[in-house]
Amino acid sequence: MATAVPILLLSLCFSGIYGNRQNAPRVHLSFKELLETRTVRPFSFSFNTSDYRILLMDQDQGRLYLGSREFVVALDMQNINKEPLIIHWPASTQRQAECRMAGKGEQGECANYVRLIEPWNRTHLYSCGTGAYSPVCTYINRGWRAEDYLFRFVPGKMESGKGKCPYDPRQESVAALISGNLYAGVHVDFMGTDAAIFRTMGSRPAVRTEQYDSRWLNEPVFIQVRKIPDSTEKNDDKLYFFFREKSLESGSSPSVLSRVGRVCLNDDGGQRSLVNKWTTFLKARLVCSVIGDDGVETYFDELRDVFIQPTQDERNPVVYAVFSTAGSVFKGSAVCVYSMADIRNVFNGPFSHKHGHNYQWTPYAGKIPYPRPGTCPGGTFTPGVRTTKDFSDEVVNFIRTHPLMYLSVYPLNRRPLVVRTGVDYRFTTIAVDLVDAVDGRYEVLFLGTDRGTVQKVIVLPKDPSTTEELTLEEVEVFRTPTPVRTMRISSKRQQLYVSSESGLSQVSLHRCGAYGKACSDCCLARDPYCAWDGESCSAFTPATKRRSRRQDIKHGDPLRQCRGFNAKVENRLRETVQFGVEGSSTFLECQPRSPQATVKWLFQRDSAQRRKVLNRDRQVLKTGHGILLKAVRRSDAGIYHCLATENNFKHTVARVALRVLDREIIEALTASDLPGPAHSSAEATPLRGSPPPPPHLVGQSEIRLINQYCESYWHQLSPAQRPKRTNRRHVDSDQIRD
Repeated sequence: MATAVPILLLSLCFSGIYGNRQNAPRVHLSFKELLETRTVRPFSFSFNTSDYRILLMDQDQGRLYLGSREFVVALDMQNINKEPLIIHWPASTQRQAECRMAGKGEQGECANYVRLIEPWNRTHLYSCGTGAYSPVCTYINRGWRAEDYLFRFVPGKMESGKGKCPYDPRQESVAALISGNLYAGVHVDFMGTDAAIFRTMGSRPAVRTEQYDSRWLNEPVFIQVRKIPDSTEKNDDKLYFFFREKSLESGSSPSVLSRVGRVCLNDDGGQRSLVNKWTTFLKARLVCSVIGDDGVETYFDELRDVFIQPTQDERNPVVYAVFSTAGSVFKGSAVCVYSMADIRNVFNGPFSHKHGHNYQWTPYAGKIPYPRPGTCPGGTFTPGVRTTKDFSDEVVNFIRTHPLMYLSVYPLNRRPLVVRTGVDYRFTTIAVDLVDAVDGRYEVLFLGTDRGTVQKVIVLPKDPSTTEELTLEEVEVFRTPTPVRTMRISSKRQQLYVSSESGLSQVSLHRCGAYGKACSDCCLARDPYCAWDGESCSAFTPATKRRSRRQDIKHGDPLRQCRGFNAKVENRLRETVQFGVEGSSTFLECQPRSPQATVKWLFQRDSAQRRKVLNRDRQVLKTGHGILLKAVRRSDAGIYHCLATENNFKHTVARVALRVLDREIIEALTASDLPGPAHSSAEATPLRGSPPPPPHLVGQSEIRLINQYCESYWHQLSPAQRPKRTNRRHVDSDQIRD
């Protein structure tokens, strides 16, 4: 007999078959579900704006500063919807008209997009905007304390933003305000063709990279900038820029390359050559790749974001970088981690030089002038050099023609920390938190995606050559899914601030209750933020000294951590009753809390018999959501146990008692000549003489219909004809699983 399977069920089946268990988040929450956990606060905008990419945290005042289209906003870091302070900063009507006359404005560019907010001192901020293609900057008075509720422009302090902020709001820029000097990676012209690393303001002269020289910068996209000292000598301090740019090569080489560049903070330009230009600018390639089993190296060439994690040694922070593939055919992302020691070694290595008739890149083999190009004046190796203007012409001319290092910077262990391939999304941003747990300190990665979600990931070392990656959760952080643009993390307040083109959300770093109500669920989650406290899965704080707290991040072993708690869960598991019609299909649902668990079904005729592994491949279709019995037989009646195994821990997830209904009785009950309330349902009652309805899943609606027929038929029988009512079982629809 042919079996009809609903289309919806088929889609359910195949989604389970083809779901990618590897890297699947243990918990996935939609935005609605995330709201129900009360661990997210979307910012409620009372004004019309967009493009919320600029976020600056002020931990001392507890303020989060937001820059968007025509607005600068000061938010409370504890609750971003609590009394925000707002500055409206539009471009003038005249400037907007001039912008449109210049051929802009079709995509809304003729507005003031805030692109820079930097602390000037304890009481003021420095902010810049695109100014409708006429960059403008000003100072903002924020007061001494957040309680002052002071947030306003300083009158008469508007100034040009050229070299500080881009003209075009679609172009990325980065900036850092250090000792009154503003260092920026920015496009400095109206047409957006002149990209430069610029220094303006302060007591030092304005300097920039060489103009229109593709050897220095070739259509760069700036990602991050950070001051990182090289030694205890202050004159050695350098500014590191992270960016991607177009490759100078053609053919099989990548079209885009990721770079790390640097300049000395005390670089004042050259005396006769490179006047008002950097004389210490160098750059090197950042490599993030995986090597396949066939030995082919796959590169993630497009640098997307960089997070620099401070350590106790300020000279050696850890550099986390997010990359994606450059092509449109193969979609993938990776996270690579770099050490400053490796970056410095590359900058201390050979310079790149084009040599030979094919002009191939080779290590420069000639004499390197002194002081070595790229070193800072007055530093550890150049104590007698007072300023870059004292560099010889030989040094200046060398660095002018050799800004690129020959060697590339490879990540730690020469492999990515996290890799995603064959998925329908890319990583866009990253933030990292260091979390102390019972068994050590862990780096927790928060990875934003282009589908508006944030994944929480930890990577555990298994042995010297392999690691174990765990995606703890993935949450949708916006009402309308849009790519994540910017993330800022506050370990102090346990909050993550996430922005996109159309929204801003404040998200807690943990949702321990979402992992489940059992000790085993909490232990298997392996979340450093969470521990079992004897009653529930709750936030873990190292200072709390309670013997009942159970946590095991390294192994996630509930058998060891949850002794005495696991049996309670098994005993509380409720057996559900499900009905199937003989010859029809029936779906038994079982979906473990974790998609990383494997499922095995056991079967027993009755509670007195021993459970056996269900192994009827021809009659049973196994899916990620349960099993489909294609054609139910009388012998299929019994108890089905869904056993989930995760990290070697086995526990029963579902226990279903299947009752098989006789098909002839069901067809008789649904026949049109029987009295009863079924006549009121044209859809449920077949026409006289029509063939019996096709076999289908028995759900709550069908069971209610059967109950109605039974009740009607019971009352029409004479007392003598009625069987004893104690032998009749009424089907409770609440016990049915569709």
